[in-house]
Amino acid sequence: MQKITDEFMLEMRATTKPYTVVILKKTPKRDEPGADKIIWEHGRRNHALRLDGVIAIVCPVNDGSDVSGVSIFTTNPDDTRKIMDGDPGVIARIFVYEIHPTRTFPGDRLPDPTAS
Repeated sequence: MQKITDEFMLEMRATTKPYTVVILKKTPKRDEPGADKIIWEHGRRNHALRLDGVIAIVCPVNDGSDVSGVSIFTTNPDDTRKIMDGDPGVIARIFVYEIHPTRTFPGDRLPDPTAS
């Protein structure tokens, strides 16, 4: 492990930019007939938002908990709330969400597990 100096920490902290984390949670409506069709459209919308650069990272969660996904948006919390309020799954009350402002390093990304 590399040694990280206080100077490096301060330098790196100055490079962070604001983002918004969304935690998506399922409601009991998730198990109602027709929900899968709405969730498909929710996924389609997420792909469009990714391609438009609005969502930097989207992570579906399938661990049996009430959390359905975590996303990092490039928008501020108010704009993110407007975007989420237009989500098909939120409109249908299949999902509810939490918004958390955060900061991180632009250009960070998940490693490619297939890369050697």
